Amino acid sequence: MTLIIAALDVDSIKKQEDLLKALHGTIVWYKVGLQLFTAHGKRAVDAVQRHGGKVFLDLKLHDIPQTAARAVREAQKLGVDAVSLHLLGGAAMLRAAAEIMPRPKLWGVTVLTSMGPKDVRIFSASAKIPSLVKSLAKLGWVGGADATICSPREVVLLKKAFPHLDMKFVTPGIRSKDAALDDQRRVMTPGEAARLGVDFIVIGRPITQAADPRKAALDILAEMKAAAPRSLDKE
Repeated sequence: MTLIIAALDVDSIKKQEDLLKALHGTIVWYKVGLQLFTAHGKRAVDAVQRHGGKVFLDLKLHDIPQTAARAVREAQKLGVDAVSLHLLGGAAMLRAAAEIMPRPKLWGVTVLTSMGPKDVRIFSASAKIPSLVKSLAKLGWVGGADATICSPREVVLLKKAFPHLDMKFVTPGIRSKDAALDDQRRVMTPGEAARLGVDFIVIGRPITQAADPRKAALDILAEMKAAAPRSLDKE
C-alpha cells in the first residue's frame, strides 16, 4: 500500500489551512518541514491534527546523541506520528533517539535527493551514492529506524541488497513525467514508485502549487492505482 505524504512547504498558517481543507478526505499524511515549523512551530502541527491528519515532522535531526534524543522526546510531546533524522549522525545518535519511549516513528535520511554524484565526493574522492545509501540504510535498520528515506531510484538497490530485511521506504523526489524537476535530481513518477511497493511518497509542489490541489492529488492516486492495482488501499 503506497500512501501520499503532502509536503506543506508554505510560509503561513493561512496557506497551510487552505491546503488542508482542499485535501481533506483525500490525503491523510502531511509533512511539516523546516520552513513551516520554523515559522509557526506547534501551531503548524496542531493545524494538521485539527483537520484529522497525521504529521511527519521533517526536521532531519543531526546532532550529538543526547540532543537528538531530547528533540525526539519533544516531538513525542507534540503528538507527531513520525520524525526524520539524518543517518549521517551515526549509530550512537540513532540508538539514543530509538531508546526514547514512547516516541514517534523514526525515519532515517540517507542521501538527499537534491544531491548528485559530484556532491557526495565531499565525504571521500571515491564516494558513490549507491554505496553510501546502502551503508546508511543498514545503519538505520540496525540502529532502530522505522523506515528509510531515500531516492526512489535507490529502493530497488536496497531491496536487492537486503532481501531478508523488512525495510519500509519513504521517498521524496516524486515527479510526474512532464513536471519540472526543480531542485530534485534522482526522481521517479508516482506510478513507478507504487509499482516498486514504496510505503510513502512525499509530494510537494505537484500538489500544493497546482491550480486545484485536490484534483492533482486524485490524479496521482489514480496513477498509482493503475500502476499497482493491489498496492493502494484506503487507510
